[in-house]
Amino acid sequence: MKTRNACRLGVFLLLAAFPWPTHVLGHDTKDNQRLSKIGPAPVFTLTNQDGKRLALKEVRGKVLAITFIFASCADTCPLLTAKMAGIQNRLGADFGAKVFFVSITVDPERDTPEVLKRYADAHKANPAGWAFLTGTQSEIREVAKRYGIFYKKTPRGDVDHTFLTSLVDHNGTLRVQYMGVKFNPDEMLRDLQSLIRELK
Repeated sequence: MKTRNACRLGVFLLLAAFPWPTHVLGHDTKDNQRLSKIGPAPVFTLTNQDGKRLALKEVRGKVLAITFIFASCADTCPLLTAKMAGIQNRLGADFGAKVFFVSITVDPERDTPEVLKRYADAHKANPAGWAFLTGTQSEIREVAKRYGIFYKKTPRGDVDHTFLTSLVDHNGTLRVQYMGVKFNPDEMLRDLQSLIRELK
């Protein structure tokens, strides 16, 4: 399957470009363990599902989860978004107030704000704490590159891309990344809650 091949290539490119420790792609979190600090999260300004520009610095002070998807994806992206929606619901009152999700398209040609809004609604994403972002091709290419995302449009119109979900703390520091969509949602929830505790 081409998506898997792209993912393998993306992992290679990611590790070659960013010699981060292996815990970036997976780790065991203990109850009181603080997540390691990887470095400053790359900044960006993109357009949300309401057609408004959103800069990463505007949500500084909250814990962020950043994913890369595209709306017409028929297999893996919906699984990832559904998993994130489940975590959204489990966060309760902390979602929006202390935690903010960002989903960035890798198909800006087709994923207009209107398309992303329908996608968000279909997945019951709470707009108070979840932005779906698009931009120009050059903007998306740059932010994807800076977050270690490899993507390529196929002749059939799909987009092969790596799945890398990044957690960023309230100070704008990248703390952990999950490769693929098979990560344990309980683990991510624990990591988010660990970063929420740092807000106090």
